[in-house]
Amino acid sequence: MRRSAAPLLLFLLLATLLALPHVLPRFHTYVAAIVLLTALLATSLNLAIGYTGLYQFGHAVFYGVGAYGTALVLTRSGMPAPVAFLVGPLAAAVLSLLMGLICIRLSKLYFGMLQISLGSLVWAVVYRWYSFTGGDDGIHGIPIPDAIASPKGSYYFTLTVTALCVFAMYRIVRSPFGKVIQGIRDNPVRAAAIGVDVKLHQLAALVIAGFFGGVAGSLFVVVENSVFPDMMFWTFSLEVLIMCLLGGMYTFFGPFVGASVIVLLRVFASVHTQYWGLILGTILTLVIIFLPDGVLGVFVRRSPAKEDPGA
Repeated sequence: MRRSAAPLLLFLLLATLLALPHVLPRFHTYVAAIVLLTALLATSLNLAIGYTGLYQFGHAVFYGVGAYGTALVLTRSGMPAPVAFLVGPLAAAVLSLLMGLICIRLSKLYFGMLQISLGSLVWAVVYRWYSFTGGDDGIHGIPIPDAIASPKGSYYFTLTVTALCVFAMYRIVRSPFGKVIQGIRDNPVRAAAIGVDVKLHQLAALVIAGFFGGVAGSLFVVVENSVFPDMMFWTFSLEVLIMCLLGGMYTFFGPFVGASVIVLLRVFASVHTQYWGLILGTILTLVIIFLPDGVLGVFVRRSPAKEDPGA
């Protein structure tokens, strides 16, 4: 893609997203909001796994903690909604820091497996703590401010927050910090040799990814008015990972493409078939065989700017 065409394409994309609620039925507006917040979740995962090179296999737990943090404040504390929307992501960031401090001493698959184990512990606590989290029933009927309670209101709120968060992550990966974590991803030994504190930068990337994953969880509360434990189970983490693989793990907007395809296919499958697992497995197999760099990765590979993952 020519860089001169990027602003025009971005303008057309934003104009289309702003117009969607006026042309789509109520249910499709809801699906569009789910696509947006899931794309935000996948982009936050890509910050850790695509740009930092960490095997973040338990990312959904930060999504779930962000959602539960917001839901619990809204239903039990009586605090205003802005506080709730801040508490959820901050709780996810704190959990990401704690898990990162434990996992960061390991690398590659060992790091990923320990992430899954710790995430499963958090899921088990939420699943069994009926008096606080609602257990396997979750929390339903969460009160949402009137301004964003309608389908259009929740969509535009989700679109605004997602756009701001994606812009923030885009600036992060193109900042000196972003270049350092990409250098660590490509060659951590060389980065350490020139004086980079590898573990500290990896930990910072994990916390940032956890925070934005928590923001996606808070948006889920706005759109769905409910939370449940399965949203933080490790199988959903793998589904988000497949979104990154499908769109292109080493491209910034690849997770957006992957999340859009997976969410829309899941909605279609839920209406017409019971074999969503078979469809997802087929997609993963085809991507690994025919599109190892993902959909957008094909275009980046053909572009002269291949060496810039932030493009």
